[in-house]
Amino acid sequence: MPDFLLYALLSGLGVALVSGPLGALVVWRRMAYFGDTLAHSALMGVTFGLLLNINLNLAVAIGCLLLALILVALQHNRLLATDTLLGILSHSTLALGLVMVSLFTNSRIDLLGYLFGDILAAGPGDVITIWIISVLVSTLLLLLWRPLLAITVHEDLAQVEGVPVAAVRTALMLLMALVIAIAMKVVGVLLITALLIIPAAASRRLTHSPEAMALLASLLGALSVALGLGASFIWDSPAGPSIVLGATALFVLSLLRPAR
Repeated sequence: MPDFLLYALLSGLGVALVSGPLGALVVWRRMAYFGDTLAHSALMGVTFGLLLNINLNLAVAIGCLLLALILVALQHNRLLATDTLLGILSHSTLALGLVMVSLFTNSRIDLLGYLFGDILAAGPGDVITIWIISVLVSTLLLLLWRPLLAITVHEDLAQVEGVPVAAVRTALMLLMALVIAIAMKVVGVLLITALLIIPAAASRRLTHSPEAMALLASLLGALSVALGLGASFIWDSPAGPSIVLGATALFVLSLLRPAR
């Protein structure tokens, strides 16, 4: 196996490991639009990284984390309906990022790589960063799993039982932001949410418990990465979109089995 393909596979598997349980929570809580909004803000993080001359991966992570906190604060104040607020922020941050990137005419910026992923360009440093964040987020998800399930089933009941609902909800948003920051390398800004949702949606039809769904979603995500990279290597197709199409094919296959 060529080195670049090995690094791409390891990077994709690192993202798939954590996107399974996180994607399951996104599907249960119907937070796909939150994921889109955070993903679109990642491009704005790139531009701030260029402006401040700091590491772009760090800038993307900080940008996503800051927007996650802003989303939590705005949702708490309830200035607008949540879907309206997310629609405004999602498209505004993406547009701002695109405009600012276009201003860097003297910089070598691979805009398509940010939009659709550039996993084949992943190196050892990217693999290490992705796996460190993946293991960190997976560990935190494991520690917060029961409170997260409690607020997913019924927030008011969880509050009565002593679960710090606001803190747990904020933690989930921050974990989503970290995963989106590392997933941008794999599938890009425009396709990140698909990698979170599609394997989880397929897994939901094939399992009967939250834990089984989360584990199977990780496995299906890993298989999607392998299928996408294989298709990209054989047919020279874009790797990021090919991974998403691999996940879509698995979801279509899951439809052949009646939902439990």
